[in-house]
Amino acid sequence: MAQTFDDDHFTLGIEEEYLLVDRESFDLAEAPADLMEACTAELEGQVSPEFLKCQIEVGTGICPTIADARTDLKRLRATVAECAGRFGLAPIAVSCHPFADWKDQPHTDRDRYNQLARDLGGVVERMLICGAHCHVGLPDEDLRIDVMRQLTYFLPHLLALSTSSPFWQGRDTGLASYRLTVFDNLPRTGLPPYFTSFGEYRRTVETLIDLELIEDTSKIWWDLRPSANFPTVEARICDVSPRLEDQLALSALIQCLVRMLCRLRGLNQRWRVYDRFLVNENRWRAQRYGVGEGLIDFGRGAVVPMPVLVDELIALTEEDAAALGCAAELEHLRLMAKGTSADRQRAVYTNARKAGDDGREAMRKVVAHLVEEFHADL
Repeated sequence: MAQTFDDDHFTLGIEEEYLLVDRESFDLAEAPADLMEACTAELEGQVSPEFLKCQIEVGTGICPTIADARTDLKRLRATVAECAGRFGLAPIAVSCHPFADWKDQPHTDRDRYNQLARDLGGVVERMLICGAHCHVGLPDEDLRIDVMRQLTYFLPHLLALSTSSPFWQGRDTGLASYRLTVFDNLPRTGLPPYFTSFGEYRRTVETLIDLELIEDTSKIWWDLRPSANFPTVEARICDVSPRLEDQLALSALIQCLVRMLCRLRGLNQRWRVYDRFLVNENRWRAQRYGVGEGLIDFGRGAVVPMPVLVDELIALTEEDAAALGCAAELEHLRLMAKGTSADRQRAVYTNARKAGDDGREAMRKVVAHLVEEFHADL
């Protein structure tokens, strides 16, 4: 049977947000203007300030393959690290700084961010969080919406594998992704609504645009959305990954899942769409436990350990990974299913306390560990 897609369509784009820390104290640090100028000069529009002055954002170009994405993202990370080093700073790719206080972090003085501060009030002041967004190319608008409905099922799996924010203001929150706890306080977040067509999606969001409540769809921050700027599906649920290879494995999985759903469509098949109430329960489990306690398999009617679910995801997308050239990246998911950054951070903290460090010093060792992981694959 003829397929309804072309593999050349499934391009990748990856956006990451980093925090900047002082290399000696590991406290958060504001990005000096000279640092941003140095990064901008070398990265040709692929880097920008973020909402807070201690943040910096990068974005790859349009990448035909995961190998291209690796080359570009590695260059972006290495350049930001080198430029930051000139100022005694280091980037960390983590969704929450383990001990910083959000009340001490000023936001960037740009029109967009000043408007956000006015629109969102005290809610946005706590946004000391970073995420990672993965775009997969899909030129057909209605296909984007159809894929979104089905891909929503897998968002908790992606979150669980990416979790990197167990600490907040010097405390273990008990969660693997505290970032979502903060982010979900914003409007227009969470799982996306189910739409039947791109036209229905446009009519819905244009209600807010026409009323001038938002200027465009970039102010819609669902876990998964049609991109506001590109012909892509944009997965936004993931914590940012300290390790480059972890980020690439997650991006490869998203790319393969999109292709798999398009492949099923070509066979007159589709993934079952479950009620958002049920998917939200898995989203909470991923947020709370990461990979530690498994997710609900609604077909089985049972909670299934994450390593088993990952094995099944790899088998499910085997054909797609072969076609897209990312089988090795999907194999890496097996390691991630045994423990994420959240687990590694907790292990560093626990070992430091056992060695006699007080809580503050133990937290600094967690940040030192995150600096090391950022640089490990560069």
